[in-house]
Amino acid sequence: MTATLPEATALDAIALFADATPCACSGCATGTGHADLLARLATAPGGRTAVVAADRTLTFDELRAEAAAFAARLTALGIGPESVVALCLPRGAGLATALIGTLTAGAAYLPVDPALPAERRAYLLADSGADLVVVQDADASAAARPGTRTLTLAELSARGTAPGTPYRPVPVTADTLAYVIYTSGSSGRPKGVEIGRGAASLLLAELEGTGAATGEGRRVGWNASPSFDASVQQWVRLCRGDTLVMIDEETRRDPALLAAFVDAHGLTDLDITPSHADPLLDLLTTDGGPRPLTLLIGGEAISPALWDRLAAAHTSGLLRALNVYGPTECTVDATAGWIDRPGQPHIGTVLPGLSMRLLDDRLAPVAPGETGELYLAGPRVARGYRNRPALTAERFVADPASDAATGARAYRTGDRCRLLPDGRLAYLGRADGQVKLRGHRIELPEIEAALTRQDGVAEAAVVLGEDAAGSPALLAYHRGGDADALRAALAATLPAYMLPSAFVAVERFATTPSGKLDRAALPTRVEAPAPAQAAHGAGLGLAGPAEELIARVWTQVLGAASIGPDDNFFKLGGHSLLAIKLVSRVRAELSVTLPVKAVYAHPRLRDLAAHIEELTAARDA
Repeated sequence: MTATLPEATALDAIALFADATPCACSGCATGTGHADLLARLATAPGGRTAVVAADRTLTFDELRAEAAAFAARLTALGIGPESVVALCLPRGAGLATALIGTLTAGAAYLPVDPALPAERRAYLLADSGADLVVVQDADASAAARPGTRTLTLAELSARGTAPGTPYRPVPVTADTLAYVIYTSGSSGRPKGVEIGRGAASLLLAELEGTGAATGEGRRVGWNASPSFDASVQQWVRLCRGDTLVMIDEETRRDPALLAAFVDAHGLTDLDITPSHADPLLDLLTTDGGPRPLTLLIGGEAISPALWDRLAAAHTSGLLRALNVYGPTECTVDATAGWIDRPGQPHIGTVLPGLSMRLLDDRLAPVAPGETGELYLAGPRVARGYRNRPALTAERFVADPASDAATGARAYRTGDRCRLLPDGRLAYLGRADGQVKLRGHRIELPEIEAALTRQDGVAEAAVVLGEDAAGSPALLAYHRGGDADALRAALAATLPAYMLPSAFVAVERFATTPSGKLDRAALPTRVEAPAPAQAAHGAGLGLAGPAEELIARVWTQVLGAASIGPDDNFFKLGGHSLLAIKLVSRVRAELSVTLPVKAVYAHPRLRDLAAHIEELTAARDA
């Protein structure tokens, strides 16, 4: 049932944050305080499309009505400000409704991607102390931990709620908890970052201030897993009246499908990592025609070669490209810079909701042109880590540039930067053991802890290096334990992006003179594992031209010396980006449209070759 938003309700919503500290951002809707996200959502044109998903499409009137019903049910259950609602839902219209409904009730949401291993989902629920778990259907109730109240999306959207429930968000302050998102933890366990409503609202306003979010009725792709903070940058666009287009998992990991999706849905804004922007850019530039597309690129450093290609596309009018940088602890994006000319990559300038300090080891400011660690202060800094006061005190320190009496804090990012002559920042890497891989933030000690928890493993170390094909990859060294068993065990506990590409057994680890593990002595490139053919004898050779061609392509992509018909692409070190390269080679050599999902469905060479033969026969029929 479609509900029309009464004018009084919109005014009530705009009153949110009326007593908050005044700000000068472009999103401020009143003269007395900053407008909350839901205050802005209240004024979006009711008939405009709000959400496009594979299952259904919602207008803004429908979204607000469904969110109001969801919020009313939460309120009846005692859920309100500072409550945490875990959303164990896939990307779809239901996720958008549940997320906005949770915020409408004044509560905070905890995203729990259903694709995560069950053990990790259980940990997030237990560590966060979630008050309620929302699942897609009854069959998904196993996603919740024992003793946690669990309801389905349908139960919360309808039961006990009268039709036409008004959209009237519960009043909150700028510091009221908006969401908790977990990141990799250096202590061996993920840690939850708490972000307030005011910080999330400022993020949207500052995206508008940079020109990244501009104009009326934009069409924004939701590309990220809801468990990653990049998703926040995407869903907040709903609140300014933009249309949110959900991108399914198969499409998001296949550049050819994603390029077609961009055109088919008329996307104007797409958040993407450099690793996935690289192959996508080739496909977007094939026809040479301009697109009204803004690429917001973040999650890892942009290579000089990709930077120059993006700059060329930007200056030619093909698309706009914006480099965004920021830790989860500072509400997604901390800096932004347009990629509008070739040359040295940079991360732009700090956004207005934050202020930067470049400091040396003694917390003294470094001179322009010198390298320092980046500290960020201001209203978009997180409240801290959930239930981790010691870790919060370690990373959220007193702001060195403020009077101690004010209690102002700064977040110590661990990132090394240099201030360029034009006022922009150059990113120079980490000051600690944290790494970024294909857009994901990873604390290596968390993987090492997972390894040493396995039976028979006496010691383990993980480094970011290169696989046999020369691509960035995680390499795991272990003393004790079987590589195949360790791979399987980690797959059951860690997200796929944290699984090492190679497991290397060692008899002992080199140590420094002080007796500590000498990480510098660990090789940062390993050869591909021996193929199955060598293990089972030469009699198991390749059969037919398709297997021979795939073996040759695998040899090139994986950097392996030889490939057997029973070899598994992923056990030989394959990953999402190498799967994209494999598909590209097959398309070029056979003129066969092979989707990336086929590599995941048929990881064994023999099976993939048979699938390609079927596609070739269908094409030639």
